[in-house]
Amino acid sequence: MAKRQLILEDGTVFIGEGFGSEQTAKGEVVFNTGMTGYQEVISDPSYCGQIVAMTYPLVGNYGINRDDFETVTPFIHGFVVKEVSDAPSNFRNEENLDHFLKAHDIPGIYGIDTRKLTKIIRKHGTMKAMITDVDVSSEKLIDQVRNLIMPTDQVKQTSTIKPYVVPSRGQRIVMVDFGAKHGILRELTKRNCHITVVPHNYSAEAILRLRPDGIMLTNGPGDPKDVPEAIEMIKQILGKVPVFGICLGHQLLALACGADTEKLKFGHRGANHPVKDIVKCKTYLTSQNHSYAVRAASLDATDLELTQIALNDHTVEGIKHTVYPAFSVQYHPEASPGPEDTNYLFDEFLNMITENQVKNEEEAYD
Repeated sequence: MAKRQLILEDGTVFIGEGFGSEQTAKGEVVFNTGMTGYQEVISDPSYCGQIVAMTYPLVGNYGINRDDFETVTPFIHGFVVKEVSDAPSNFRNEENLDHFLKAHDIPGIYGIDTRKLTKIIRKHGTMKAMITDVDVSSEKLIDQVRNLIMPTDQVKQTSTIKPYVVPSRGQRIVMVDFGAKHGILRELTKRNCHITVVPHNYSAEAILRLRPDGIMLTNGPGDPKDVPEAIEMIKQILGKVPVFGICLGHQLLALACGADTEKLKFGHRGANHPVKDIVKCKTYLTSQNHSYAVRAASLDATDLELTQIALNDHTVEGIKHTVYPAFSVQYHPEASPGPEDTNYLFDEFLNMITENQVKNEEEAYD
């Protein structure tokens, strides 16, 4: 494999070996602390436009299988590891990581000091980066990296283009796709929900015409403020249908209710982030992947109440509307990868729908 280099916008250069595609990768470099789950990480649409570095040293040792994908087409721009396995061993393995990245034209680099890279990101924050060949002087490329214009249309890139249905006989859920992971669909289908998946820019009127029992706001990439049409849609559906938001959906719900969001220094990405439910006084381990968070102080002037916090940095992890049936969490209760401590939230969502239906029937009867 050819020598390649990872160039950061602060001028730091890492020299390593290339694998996967031979294309040049450009994007925001971030790190994930999960020891396993690299297949789900690579296929998570929330990483759209990013170069992902894994902090666990050995990656690819159990290969790639058909069952653990979170989307059909990966959207990450590059993959960085300390050591990559080209001879995976697992009963579910179907191909190695190098072959998979080549098939999807995703560049990778290995053999660099990922610990040093992670410490740089933790100290200075996420930054723009490039993976490219070493035959071009890094001095000539640093300015290119610094002048990279980061995309603002990641949700448009990852969302479905047209509505589609996953039929069943249970509660009718409209899932607004901002870059949804398959794990959310799996949890809803487990509970016999009839799911209609709609694009990120579907209007409130079009959603309500589907007569949903509940609305799911999914995860997705990028800055929530880059999706103003979704914020306006949420404002119009609040109070009419129960709402559950996850990750980007959580941030969009907060913005629609008058709260604010901010970009974190280096984000939360991993499968073991502790979150405390301050209502239940319980702590859960959660799977997370986000660059932005809801500003805690901004909740004071809204009808939202804080329900959960991150124990590592006390950022907002859960909110609930005090007037309407709506709540959201910053992390991924469907995990994939990660602990399943919080998948009970899908049951709470369906219970909220049932309670709302009973309330509406009683009001109609009265």
